[in-house]
Amino acid sequence: MLVLSMWNLIFLLFFSFSFLLFMFSMYFLNFSLSVYLSWSLFSWGSSDVHFIFLLDWVSFMFLSFVLFISGSVFYYSGEYMEGEINKSRFIFLLAGFVGSMALLILSPNLVSILLGWDGLGLVSYCLVIYYQNYKSLNAGTLTVLSNRVGDVLILLAIVYMINYGDWSFLAWMGESTSLILVGSLVLLASLTKSAQIPFSAWLPAAMAAPTPVSSLVHSSTLVTAGVYLIIRMGWVLDFWLNDLLMVLSVLTMFMAGLGACFEFDLKKIIALSTLSQLGLMMFSLSLGLVKVALFHLLMHALFKALLFMSAGCIIHGFKGWQDIRMMGNMMISLLYISSCFVISNLALSGMPFLAGFYSKDLILELSLMGELNFLSLFMLFLSTGLTVMYTFRLIYYMARRDFVLSGSVNLSDGWGVMMKATLGLTLFSVFFGALISWTTMDCLAVILPSSLKNLTLGVCILGALLGFLISCSSFNFSMFKFSFLVWFSGSMWFLPYLSSQPLVLYPMKLGSDIMKFGDMGWLEYLGGQGTSELIQTLSLKFNYLSMNSLKVFIFLIWVLIILVMFFY
Repeated sequence: MLVLSMWNLIFLLFFSFSFLLFMFSMYFLNFSLSVYLSWSLFSWGSSDVHFIFLLDWVSFMFLSFVLFISGSVFYYSGEYMEGEINKSRFIFLLAGFVGSMALLILSPNLVSILLGWDGLGLVSYCLVIYYQNYKSLNAGTLTVLSNRVGDVLILLAIVYMINYGDWSFLAWMGESTSLILVGSLVLLASLTKSAQIPFSAWLPAAMAAPTPVSSLVHSSTLVTAGVYLIIRMGWVLDFWLNDLLMVLSVLTMFMAGLGACFEFDLKKIIALSTLSQLGLMMFSLSLGLVKVALFHLLMHALFKALLFMSAGCIIHGFKGWQDIRMMGNMMISLLYISSCFVISNLALSGMPFLAGFYSKDLILELSLMGELNFLSLFMLFLSTGLTVMYTFRLIYYMARRDFVLSGSVNLSDGWGVMMKATLGLTLFSVFFGALISWTTMDCLAVILPSSLKNLTLGVCILGALLGFLISCSSFNFSMFKFSFLVWFSGSMWFLPYLSSQPLVLYPMKLGSDIMKFGDMGWLEYLGGQGTSELIQTLSLKFNYLSMNSLKVFIFLIWVLIILVMFFY
């Protein structure tokens, strides 16, 4: 009971700050205010190092969402992590995660952004390997090495910015033409953190972490850091890299949606859905829709946290089992949790008048108004149909399908703490989309012909029908069971195999060779340890020679004395 009261205290603290920050966000948005706080730390040559906070409605609103979801995750963890031994370590790691994200949100300075950016990567590694086994170690190694690529790119951008004497992107926002290199580095770094192709393999691998961590990571912290950084530095998208961003984001959406249709691991399906939605945000950023991308980022944080929490309740009841083929009939055994699961899935698929509809439908309709080629539009709507397809497939397996695994589960709807933790997110996933749309989108009107206006609805209906079709027992893929196409699609286009070789195996082998031939090789003889041993050896030999010389000298003196006495 003491542990639960501690979780309750953390939740109340986070919820209070979240409410205050949301009110500040509305106030700053209404009066178009922003506050720029700068502390001068020291001067280095011609560069002044400042510690800077940028307080505006964007940072306040996103930070309020992060704190509310983090508080719900802390409260949820009080029961989910009840039997764990290292609960204090788990609390400190989650707090470090939230603190690193808050530093990244409030900082317009590349140096302080790097502190939050690298802090997210370090804490995510510690959380992925929380369950200490070889699978978690491999997943954590892939995660941290993939994110280190982005850290190096941010470091290169900081080094280049020494030429301008200031690391704040607000100081040189108007000089986009002369800072294309910095924009390119920041954009590529964001691709690593937000797991776009070719850095997509680490996101499903990070599912080795506990489910509350996955709920926090995939909703509002780690994977959204890259998207948020591009949102804050929207000027970067004024040159040729936006075309590259569009291609990579559409391919990521298609790859993730196709892979989720062949996947049976519950957490991995939700991870692939996160990957698909991140691709949609990057696609909207490539079109210059910065505000709409932020809108979808906030809405996605709400229903994705709810989706992971409700899935965690189901996994908790199944004693850690995650295969959806062994589940089913949740609408009877878990009425409330399955309702939350269905609501979050419908919000993910863009069901009208839920939170995901207002942002997702807006992106699709604005893309129809833009100057896009047919292939990009076709891939975008095909990926949207795949999203609805695997969403309704998952709903069929979890809620409608007959129950399979019956002898070793403990299913009841009486999980008080976990149910209360999902209540606020459920309400927000239903009503908050309309609220944020009314307050931040400035009554944005989209005028399209009726055929294009109904295109999104038609694609969603077709995707839902196909999702039910491939899930029911009368239609199976037994003829394609071992085909290369299924293997290629279900394995994320072989990206995990390709990423594990150059990112994990080769760097480790190179480090082993360097240690063997360098630190334990010629450096043993020419380094400090070898020099010390050489000096000791020479001193011993010198002492030996000195002792022998002294004995010879004394012997000669005695011979001389004897000869003198004999001849005298």
